[in-house]
Amino acid sequence: MPLLTTTETGALIPGPTATLMYDDWYPALRTSTLRPGKMAKAMLLDIPLVLGRMANGHVFAMRDSCPHRGIPLSVGWFDGHHVTCKYHGWEFEPCGGQCKVIPSLSSHDKLDPTRIYATAFACEERDGHAWVYIPGPGSGRKSESGERRPVPELAKFDERYRTAFLTADLPCNVDHGIVGLMDPAHGPFVHQAWWWRSRGSIREKTKRFEPIPEGFRMSAHAPSGNSAPYKLLGVYGEPVETTIDFVLPNRRTEVIRCGPKWFSSLTTVTPVTASTCRIDVVAAWNIFYNVPFVPAVAKFFGRKFVRQDQVTMIEQAEGLRHNPSLMLIDDADKPAKWYFALKQARLEAAADAASRHPLNGPVELHWRS
Repeated sequence: MPLLTTTETGALIPGPTATLMYDDWYPALRTSTLRPGKMAKAMLLDIPLVLGRMANGHVFAMRDSCPHRGIPLSVGWFDGHHVTCKYHGWEFEPCGGQCKVIPSLSSHDKLDPTRIYATAFACEERDGHAWVYIPGPGSGRKSESGERRPVPELAKFDERYRTAFLTADLPCNVDHGIVGLMDPAHGPFVHQAWWWRSRGSIREKTKRFEPIPEGFRMSAHAPSGNSAPYKLLGVYGEPVETTIDFVLPNRRTEVIRCGPKWFSSLTTVTPVTASTCRIDVVAAWNIFYNVPFVPAVAKFFGRKFVRQDQVTMIEQAEGLRHNPSLMLIDDADKPAKWYFALKQARLEAAADAASRHPLNGPVELHWRS
């Protein structure tokens, strides 16, 4: 396991462990990929899933394995009501996993098929994603709704808005992905472009942070003046203010307000396996709502932005293959330290997790970017 060095003490501390966090919601796939009568495969936290849409419109997620002999259910059939295993024809109600039919049973058998369950997961549709709740190992069948955290949802402030979605696979564990997600200093180097910022535009920043439950917030502030997209909002003649939150296990939200105009994004870094993850960005806005081609232009530049991050993580993965020692510095890396502390508190399921929050109150951080 790599080690991290802090510049405060020079001591080595444990680096990213990639320990997976359960008992939470993760985006499995875009629901636009779910066709009537068809199933789709996904992987979350090293768990193979099969997903589909019921005839009533509800989405479902099951472990992609028949409890009889282990063949993937995804190679079987789905008629909008039941999932049928290809091997022996066992039929399951997919939302709860209950077996309904075992064709091989005869009049001499005493087995009640309805007492058999395939593994089913709570699954909800939000903002075009199928969100799946992954309980901790040994939690049994689908956990009760009262025990689950709320399903994540993109903030919206009007009934009329446009949306966009971007995704990229990352060849690193989720901790490296999340540290990259919250890193405030890489912008002028990774994202050098005329439409974003350049190395020559680096300036000192001061941001105020405050604790929130299981996360932290970059308090409302005027966005960076050296980023071209934010400068465009000046045409509205209103003060521009942005707020950025990070909340466990993997969510970064950003809200930009400019009078009645707004932009909102939800970015997640989801563990696919123990050593790979995926970044998903979903956004909504009413800024420049009536300007033609804005969604297409936003997606074009957004893809380039995410691709730059993806290429950097691919290159970083090459260096991480050799298990180097790593370091975190102040103040640019302080959010990463907070993330590891918050994660450790959750993993330990500490009753006093709230009192162990790494932020005792508002704090200012300073860096150049």
